[in-house]
Amino acid sequence: MNNQLVEVRNLFKYFPVAGSDDLVRAVDGVSFGIIRGETLGLVGESGCGKSTVGRCLLRLIEPTKGDVLFEGRDVLKAGKGELRQMRREMQIIFQDPYASLNPRMKVGDIVGEPLVIHNIGDKAKRRTRVAELLERVGLDPDYMKRYPHEFSGGQRQRIGVARTLALNPKLIVADEPVSALDVSVQAQVVNLLQDLQQEFGLTYLFISHGLAVVEHISTRVAVMYLGRIVEIADAAELYARPLHPYTEALLSAIPVPDPTRKRDRIVLQGDVPTPVDPPSGCRFRTRCPVVIPECARIDPELRELSPGHTVACIRVRGWSEAPVAEDISGRQNGN
Repeated sequence: MNNQLVEVRNLFKYFPVAGSDDLVRAVDGVSFGIIRGETLGLVGESGCGKSTVGRCLLRLIEPTKGDVLFEGRDVLKAGKGELRQMRREMQIIFQDPYASLNPRMKVGDIVGEPLVIHNIGDKAKRRTRVAELLERVGLDPDYMKRYPHEFSGGQRQRIGVARTLALNPKLIVADEPVSALDVSVQAQVVNLLQDLQQEFGLTYLFISHGLAVVEHISTRVAVMYLGRIVEIADAAELYARPLHPYTEALLSAIPVPDPTRKRDRIVLQGDVPTPVDPPSGCRFRTRCPVVIPECARIDPELRELSPGHTVACIRVRGWSEAPVAEDISGRQNGN
């Protein structure tokens, strides 16, 4: 894919289990690219590994193996000095606006800390920059004299966004940035992120389990299940024509803002398997409503079935050369 800012290839992250030789396969062979200027939404149930992907991409945690390229530079092989320079261009918005701000620091020091760390400007210039950033995210510049506990959750998240913008990054990993906020405040923060993207030419990896929010903000969407990506497509295409049965189940759970309409809900049976010992073959087969015996034997890879739309499911017509069952979408629609 042309004009990629980020390319992730076969990314793995395993965590050891205390007191045993077992490993938690949090991320188990993930590959995707992020085009410059787009928003790639990464969705899935809690525990699927999506936040771990974001942290590995920024090297906040060290991957077990794989490749992460940022503008063609290998993030995982970068030395301390090179990584320090890269991190000026790759920033993160954390999920919890209450835990991500130091309660002992004033807002001005929090937002200006990246400038101090990278030795940008003198004290007066930093203060001016902090005032500009606070104003840009909709806060009064005088707030720089206050402490985080004096603000609401939405205001705290705006402070976090201002801190993220301090170094003029190219890529921002937004790790569930609105999940801890009220619905009305969520909309304000999402709209702010969109405005900032247009103004500064930002690229986002937007991690969330809120599918309605992801639909609103994303250019493309990648769906994760148990450490793997099972479907990637343009946002409009994925929401209109999901191909993987897990994606269909997720989308069926989105509330419809019309009391006269009723969505056909797909209720998945059973619990998510443990990432310590995932199922053989397709990882979704233990909960899949259209499972067949071959699903226990075949571990499906992502394959492009239409331009820009890739899926990992042997039930989708056209996935392989071998004859397969009918299109899952057609079956569930009763066709």
